[in-house]
Amino acid sequence: MILTLPQQRHPSLFLNDEPVAQGQPLLPEAREPGAYVPRFGDTVLWNFNGVLKRPANVAPSSWKIHFSLELEDPYWNLLARELTMITFNQRHPAVLKSGVILEGLTSPRSLAQATSHLRTLARWARKNGLAAYPDGWTVEDLRQRITSMATDGLAPATIRDHVGTLKNLAAAGPVLSLPWPAGDPWPGQSAGDVAKVISTGVIATPTVHPATWFPLIRAAWAYIHDFAPDVLRADRRLHELRAAAHSSARGIDKRLEEWLADTQNKIPVHPASLSDQTPQVQWRLLTLLLGYKPVVRTQIAQTDRPGKRRRRTLILDAVAEGRTTTHALTGELLQVTRPDGSTGPWHPGLDQRTLFEAKKALRDAAFVLVVGLSMMRDSEIHEILRNPVVDHYNTPAIASTKIKGTTNRPRKHWWIAEPLVEALEVAEAVSLHPERVFAPVRASRQDDGTLVGVQMLAAFVTFTNAGRAWTGLDEIPTAYIRPHMFRRTMAMLTDQFPGSEIATGIQLKHLATRALANATTRAYAASTKEWAKYLEDALDNVKLRKIKDLYQRHSAGEEIGFGPGAERVKDAFDQITATVKARNGDARTADTLLRTTRIHIRFGLLNNCTADHTNPVGAVCLENAIVPEGHVGPLDERCRPDRCANSMIGPEHLPIYDSHQRTQLQLINNPSMPTCRRDLAERELDITRNVLKMAGVSQ
Repeated sequence: MILTLPQQRHPSLFLNDEPVAQGQPLLPEAREPGAYVPRFGDTVLWNFNGVLKRPANVAPSSWKIHFSLELEDPYWNLLARELTMITFNQRHPAVLKSGVILEGLTSPRSLAQATSHLRTLARWARKNGLAAYPDGWTVEDLRQRITSMATDGLAPATIRDHVGTLKNLAAAGPVLSLPWPAGDPWPGQSAGDVAKVISTGVIATPTVHPATWFPLIRAAWAYIHDFAPDVLRADRRLHELRAAAHSSARGIDKRLEEWLADTQNKIPVHPASLSDQTPQVQWRLLTLLLGYKPVVRTQIAQTDRPGKRRRRTLILDAVAEGRTTTHALTGELLQVTRPDGSTGPWHPGLDQRTLFEAKKALRDAAFVLVVGLSMMRDSEIHEILRNPVVDHYNTPAIASTKIKGTTNRPRKHWWIAEPLVEALEVAEAVSLHPERVFAPVRASRQDDGTLVGVQMLAAFVTFTNAGRAWTGLDEIPTAYIRPHMFRRTMAMLTDQFPGSEIATGIQLKHLATRALANATTRAYAASTKEWAKYLEDALDNVKLRKIKDLYQRHSAGEEIGFGPGAERVKDAFDQITATVKARNGDARTADTLLRTTRIHIRFGLLNNCTADHTNPVGAVCLENAIVPEGHVGPLDERCRPDRCANSMIGPEHLPIYDSHQRTQLQLINNPSMPTCRRDLAERELDITRNVLKMAGVSQ
């Protein structure tokens, strides 16, 4: 680049005609002859749409870098272009030769953020009387900039990003062609430390409140499972009518007479006008039902000519006779029970306008279920393509693309249940995008195909609450909800099941290299005070049902378990049976005693723990153990089913130990097995045999 500014110390590292995106995977259309990729010499705009792959949930405007306002100044313009070029092209030969290593920005959106920081920096300098350009500044001026941001009350995370940009400029100073204050303003400190971003070790992401979670998920499932067939049927019918419609009004009189002669045909009217003395005809829809395109509507809706007046009179006479319907596209809708106890259709009537709103609601309901029950991020959901459900390790899963924290966009899988399969099928049915499942449901020139998850959640809540009088669904409290809050909530709910920590880690993609869920997963799955009482009650109810089942089996003479813990449970059951007989009671009396008697059982995959969590006497897991602060009860990970006085081995556990015994014997008898591995297998075999011996199983 030729020296054009008096402040330039040397030519820029980059030539004007160098493409900005070097070493980046370009889209096929960007590699076509004549395609334009932004160049370093472009001083107004760098547009990466159609050049680099844009995430589905990122708007096209975020894929552009505007060098506007303060950055129109030649000094700031060149400085911004050089900084973004260096950070975006870490493998550029000139950058590698310079030895400068910056915090790499991996997307145009990150580059736009860095240029925004420079824009606000120039604005601040002008406002506070500093020199027009950084060649007259000092590092103290930069520190003062960050101090003023903190004084103005900006969030620490925002300040951290600005500090990162200033530290990048300091590191790039030697290779920038324009002067910049020499030296890091905060040597030895990270951007987070400078901004005083405090890490408490507690996940900041809130959960969705239970009062919102349950009615929201139930409403989404109702729309997908119950209401979707009606909506999709109406949509198919409308497409059929439009495909068969004629643009010429030829033969309309004969067609109208034939149509009215069939008493099964009814005039479509607006639902809102049913209470009027004369309901309002839906002329556009009626025109389609007669087999004509909407442009012919004037031939039956207007009265400026005798022929038109006659047709209109015939139609209005039919309306006066009561031959009307609000369900012309669907026939009868699904009947629901409403809050007042009445029964009726779930919707007043699906026509062209309300059908569009209903299709949007189906798409948004599918989004609610996927974001609520799959643990996928918002960006990953928007990347779901058509036919997304695959078989992953013999289990249905969603195949999508992981974006966060990656540059190569790896293909990942998220295990799902049947309701999500149905939700994705519905979302795919209403999507107009050739590839994506979550996309607009109506074509529009102004619509670029980008959806915002937050807006879909809010729109579904609003739509559902507005239609409660018809659908009978519970009201969804208007609350602050965001897609990432659902991921956090589902992680917490999943974690309540025994042995779920590893599975939760797999779904969250937070797995540590040792194949165990790491600290992030455990913190992410921690319960909150809003959910604590509900989860406690729910788990107590599940446990009580299992205890009732054990009691019934024991009363029937079946074996319910082995070991010292099992004997205590059997004694408690025998005492309850004796009390019921002494009171001449029945099954209800037994249920009451089971609910009030202190029977401690924690059901597990390898055994059941009968220790009293408030006073776990005899718990081997607590011997010589360091109990974490705030922990109450046994330590599951140190459980010894073969030697603990609280262990209860159920019949359902025996096949697991029998299989484990055979596996260890195979390892021990393998002559190529290393000695250390054989020793471990022998210890495992001893534990397994002790458990089986406790259960009286011959070996």
